[in-house]
Amino acid sequence: MACRDGLGTPYEITLELHRDGALYGTVGERCGRLLAGLARGVAEARAGHQAWWPDPDDRFPGEAELFAFRYRARNGVVGGGELRCRLRTVPLWVPGRRGPAGEWRLTRRAVVEAGGDGGPGLRAVLTSAELGAFVGDIVAEAEDALGPYRPGKPARTL
Repeated sequence: MACRDGLGTPYEITLELHRDGALYGTVGERCGRLLAGLARGVAEARAGHQAWWPDPDDRFPGEAELFAFRYRARNGVVGGGELRCRLRTVPLWVPGRRGPAGEWRLTRRAVVEAGGDGGPGLRAVLTSAELGAFVGDIVAEAEDALGPYRPGKPARTL
C-alpha cells in the first residue's frame, strides 16, 4: 500500500497483511527502503563465499533480527499487526552412508512471523533464496507502483 504525502503523491510503502482474503494487519509504515536494502543484502550474501556457511541457502546478511515491523498510528498507539524476521541456526544430523557414523551440520534459516489483532499468528521458515524472493517480490511490487528508488530523488524513498 502506498504512503502518500500531503499532495497525494506516493513516496513509500506500508505493508498490508492478508489471510484468506481478509485484512490481517497493517505494518511497516515507510519500510520500502529497508526492504530494498535487505533484498540487496541477501543477494550479496548468497553470491559471496563464506567458509562457515558453504551452502548459499544458509547465507544471510547481518545477524539475529533482519526486520520487525509493527503498526504505529500517528498518535503513537501500537497495534494492528506485526511482521518480523529472525535468523535461526538449526543443527541437523546427517547420517553416514553405512552404519551409525554421521555428522552434525549447521543450517541457518529465516523465520518470518506475522501476527494480527484477530486470530492466530502465521510462521514460515525460509532459506536465503526463499527470503530473497519474498522480499524481492515486495520491492518489485512497490517499484511498479512508485518507481525505483534513486538517491537524490526525495519524492520517492523506496
